[in-house]
Amino acid sequence: MAKQVITLLTDDLDGGEADRTVEFGLDGVNYTIDLSEKNAGKLRKALDPFLSAATRVGRSGNESRASGGRRGAGAATGRASRDQNQAIREWAAKNGYEVSDRGRIPGSVVEAYRNRR
Repeated sequence: MAKQVITLLTDDLDGGEADRTVEFGLDGVNYTIDLSEKNAGKLRKALDPFLSAATRVGRSGNESRASGGRRGAGAATGRASRDQNQAIREWAAKNGYEVSDRGRIPGSVVEAYRNRR
């Protein structure tokens, strides 16, 4: 006996039928949202002035790693990340978090740093 599975997308904004899943990112966080064509158009229209002024850095994810290439802008991106990690480590030490001098910084510490205002 054959089965047929039908997936229906629901618009995350208005609860109606969604036509697509839209992916976007902001402040280093990637998001997905299911939207109708109408609401997807509204999102694109709202973001258009910002996208027009922004510099595109490519798609996020593991695409470039899978092909053996480097991600993004290369060494400049690495330096910015190292500088940012150092700033996070210094902030964490001053605010009672235990973070090692090397290695991965726990996500909870990074989140607290980003929400420090």
